[in-house]
Amino acid sequence: MPRTLPTPQQVPAESKPTLDMFTKNIGFTPNMMATFAQSPIAFNSWATLLGSLSKVLDVKTRDSIGLAVSEVNGCDYCLTVHSFTAERMAKMSADEIILARLGHATDPKRQAAVQFARKVIENRGKVSDADLQAVRDAGYTDSHVIEIVALVAMYSLTNFFNNVFDPEKDFPAVAPAGSI
Repeated sequence: MPRTLPTPQQVPAESKPTLDMFTKNIGFTPNMMATFAQSPIAFNSWATLLGSLSKVLDVKTRDSIGLAVSEVNGCDYCLTVHSFTAERMAKMSADEIILARLGHATDPKRQAAVQFARKVIENRGKVSDADLQAVRDAGYTDSHVIEIVALVAMYSLTNFFNNVFDPEKDFPAVAPAGSI
């Protein structure tokens, strides 16, 4: 049962400019954002983090990390969003999207980042020295590793938020990822 809070017209004034920006850029107001905007502090902080992290790594890697983290966290809403954006914005194939959800990628460098991100979320950040070395060996700097961890945290925030409030999905449904 969706637990969506008030409509976009009912958001606090402090959230309105940020919500309006998303609405303009996306073309509609996603239910998750209308719900999240009920807390101007949380919503505006998340939007700032999202904007900053959209400048790190490449779009396929970011979307792949979002898919892997959302799969681990069981966030159906985020899986619909990330599957949609991975297809439309990152130009990922349906097979690449399923692979990402399972913590894999066809590109070796992206594979290392996605596997590392999945280990971070599955192990609550307690990765092994070998895990850290593997992502470094793939060509990621410590700055990149920090950005991967930040992406995992940001995606987890929206996963947890959406799992709590269960907003009505406004992106196409996705099938279970299965296994490879």
